[in-house]
Amino acid sequence: MKRLTMTFGASLLALAAGAATAQNIRIGLQEDPDVLDPHRARTYVGRIVFTSLCDKLVDIDPKLHFVPQLATSWSFSPDNKVLTFKLREDALFHDGSKFDAAAAKANLERAMTLPDSLRKGELASVEKVEAPDATTLVLTLKKPDATLLAQLSDRAGMMLSPKTFTDDAAAVGRKPVCSGPYKFVERIQNDRVVLEKFDQYYDAKDYAFKRVTFLPIPDTTVRLSNLRAGDLDMLERLNPSDAPQVKNDPSVTFAPVAGLGFQQFMFNVGNGKRAEDNPFKNKLVRQAFQYAIDRNAINEVAGGGIFEPAQQPFPPASPYHSDKFPVTKRDVAKSRALLKEAGFERVKAELVFGNNTTTSSVAEIVQAMATEAGFDLSLRPTEYAALQKESSGGNFQVVMLGWSGRVDPDGNIHSFVTCKGALNDGHYCNPEVDKLLNEARTVPDEAKRKAIYDQAQAIIQDELPGVYNYYQPWPFALAKKVKGFTPYPDGMIRLKGVTFAQK
Repeated sequence: MKRLTMTFGASLLALAAGAATAQNIRIGLQEDPDVLDPHRARTYVGRIVFTSLCDKLVDIDPKLHFVPQLATSWSFSPDNKVLTFKLREDALFHDGSKFDAAAAKANLERAMTLPDSLRKGELASVEKVEAPDATTLVLTLKKPDATLLAQLSDRAGMMLSPKTFTDDAAAVGRKPVCSGPYKFVERIQNDRVVLEKFDQYYDAKDYAFKRVTFLPIPDTTVRLSNLRAGDLDMLERLNPSDAPQVKNDPSVTFAPVAGLGFQQFMFNVGNGKRAEDNPFKNKLVRQAFQYAIDRNAINEVAGGGIFEPAQQPFPPASPYHSDKFPVTKRDVAKSRALLKEAGFERVKAELVFGNNTTTSSVAEIVQAMATEAGFDLSLRPTEYAALQKESSGGNFQVVMLGWSGRVDPDGNIHSFVTCKGALNDGHYCNPEVDKLLNEARTVPDEAKRKAIYDQAQAIIQDELPGVYNYYQPWPFALAKKVKGFTPYPDGMIRLKGVTFAQK
């Protein structure tokens, strides 16, 4: 706790300095971002920072339609194996170099080949990238890929200055040079990320703020108190239990939106030494755990009624959500019977989770429920960026992780459950699941694609490499003076057209 106090004290100094000018918008984040390199990053809050820092080839609108950003238009060949983009001619990187097709080619090839790139799987269908002229980018695919445009509307499509690509790959994330409306100024770990307006940005006139300061404040009570005190202008992920009072608070604006993502429990079934003696390696124990938890109670107690219970990775708004998999109801007797069948009277295990108010509350509720069903769960709260490292390294038995969600259904399932999926931290592997999910990537017809996902889910729902908990809402809260903000289902903060009201 002492470390948190010191870190937050430093943040207060930053807030005080920023308050001297109305041109600075201060945004409270629930966690500290991980590396600021879109090819190597994996956190939700990192994506929020990237939204102001790094333009993409394609973006989405509030209705989840794809819209131009660095690409002005795109088209597929009749066989869906060649994707051609026409690019903007007026975009610059923050170092003054010009964005063109050659730069886009260099970025995509880096994302596809960098040893620790997390975008490799997202671009696995791309066979080659060509730049026949400055404004034309051509992607030739190994096979049709129904997910590709969605991938390029996220980190896989973010553009960095190729001048920064050196043998020291880590240097990119220390001082990222992108082409977005704001450029990087400084980062102090666990304290702040500061961006400054890029005056040569092609849409600069639509961005009102001279500076954007992101402040990681894991404690939701502290985050809200600072918004009310005027030390923050916006915060993401308001504590759901605070939603009723915030709705009635004339000093702030509540701006929630239904999201695309989910919160889940992932089991370590094959990642390193922690998997070897993990009771959750047994499918029956995983099934017992699911019957031990009451998702409705989690929604009511921790979620303030906005944590909609989840059984599958596709939210109800998605056309790929299936009515074949209703939410499992809590059944303590069945949970105990499954443990007995697996050879356990009681199961001792450790639950790892991000150290913030909301997830801590959920973890404590789950611990109490699981105790009644025969699980003795110890809790290990972990700073979120460290949690990502612990999870990918296999230092867990069961971990609670959030996913911000993707427009295309592939982004909510493939990386988590395929044998070599970049986000499959539990190392679950079933070749039949891989076959089905890889096939789904090639099928553009919605009904046929949904049928394939249903087949894959039938296997996953039985084997339970993870248990979905609830669908992730995005409850934003804003100072009353903030005008023009539109929440998007992807949970990103887009500052185009956002202003402070004149006094």
